[in-house]
Amino acid sequence: MIGTAAGHADYKITSNSEGMPIDKEASKQKIAFTIGVIVLSAKMAKADGVVTRDVITAFRKIFHIPENEIKNVGRVWDLARRDVAGFEVYARQIEKLFNPQSPVLEELLGSLIYIAQADGVVNSEEIDYLGRVAQIFGFDESQFKRLLATYNISRADDPYSVLGVDPSASDEEVKHAYRRLTLENHPDKLVASGMPE
Repeated sequence: MIGTAAGHADYKITSNSEGMPIDKEASKQKIAFTIGVIVLSAKMAKADGVVTRDVITAFRKIFHIPENEIKNVGRVWDLARRDVAGFEVYARQIEKLFNPQSPVLEELLGSLIYIAQADGVVNSEEIDYLGRVAQIFGFDESQFKRLLATYNISRADDPYSVLGVDPSASDEEVKHAYRRLTLENHPDKLVASGMPE
């Protein structure tokens, strides 16, 4: 699907509404990212075997879809949610667009976690799916656990997990981790890293 959409971009996306030329490579990357996000989200929704209305509502809440694109997004979503198989290809496609452990990749993984929570239960199949996507995105086990804790999935009452530090960490290490995460996840930095507003 990504290849078809990107190939289609070669012929259709050549100028913006003001007639200014558009960078074709940037257009292909945006299309690849968009389709990848839709597919990963749909396959996340299917990871536990049941796609509920709550999950679809969660997707639409975090990924704002222009009215004129709802049908197109719906078609891609419906194809992707048939089963979980093949999600790795899309995760790798997105991973190649950013630096390893990019804040954009972390935010996308957080969005997938949010979708997993939408039906009120995050089961082992969903955790496995999220763990595999995290691994492809370049996050290690401790970073993945930190993300899960951030979204109240595991030991949400443990601030050390949220910060990604060991409970034996010094005050200085805790402050450093907090400052690093604050800088990495600032909205302006995420937009500058390529995440759509």
